[in-house]
Amino acid sequence: MGQPGAGAASSGLPTSPGPEPGAESLYVELGDGRWLATRHTAGPWDPGAQHGGPPSALLARAVERTAPRHEMTVARFTTELLGPVPVGELGLRSQVTRPGRSVELVEAVLSAGGRDVARGSAWRVRRAEGATVPPRHPAPPPLPDAPPRAAGPGRVPGFASAIEWRSAGRGRMSTRGPAALWGRVLYPLVAGEPMSPLQRLMALADNGNGISSETDFLTTYFINPELTVHLHREPVGEWICVDATTTISPGGAGLATSVLSDLAGPVAVGAQALLVAPRPGR
Repeated sequence: MGQPGAGAASSGLPTSPGPEPGAESLYVELGDGRWLATRHTAGPWDPGAQHGGPPSALLARAVERTAPRHEMTVARFTTELLGPVPVGELGLRSQVTRPGRSVELVEAVLSAGGRDVARGSAWRVRRAEGATVPPRHPAPPPLPDAPPRAAGPGRVPGFASAIEWRSAGRGRMSTRGPAALWGRVLYPLVAGEPMSPLQRLMALADNGNGISSETDFLTTYFINPELTVHLHREPVGEWICVDATTTISPGGAGLATSVLSDLAGPVAVGAQALLVAPRPGR
């Protein structure tokens, strides 16, 4: 769910920023490596700072478009949130940092105000034919036909309202403890452009700590400075099930882990290191 901005301690639940061009998408491309984040990217801690999902998806898009090779697939993607990612103008650059014929490392970086705010790194591996081993994780619960559920403790603006969630019968976002929810992103990453499987996966994977929260949202931060997703195949379709659990040990960091599935079964495992701390003034 990303990091709080400078005003997070006093802002409480986010309020909706005013309308802006391109609000039908998460981002607007401005040209020359510049991007505008719309109000649909805002996170739960500060209305001026993005949720970790949208920048993870935008970094994934940059990686996919950097020296693309059809014979390669992303096996691991990590987003490092180096600071609050503002809901505003961003710079984006990418490069292959470790080229290779069978394995390569690609990185993308988002910047704002002259400093780097988020970095994505992906290991791409060559696709190969050979023996397969099915995933050992349990199959996800069926996608329910029930009406969509609101995200978080009451429906809030920002990225929480840009996702349609459906309870999968294991826990609920409004209660503490492990939970499994099906979700899909309601807005394109970029207007007129379908989201790729990797982009959809990264956008939704960053919700694991929110889905399985073990603390009071109004009094406690449970913020992830990073998100790592290991994939054994690309998801198919727009729906992703996030089956998440959070662990918090005395005097230690928190850890949220997620099994990520599409309608055919598990596709990846996600993990988020967590800062768990009281919210000042709460």
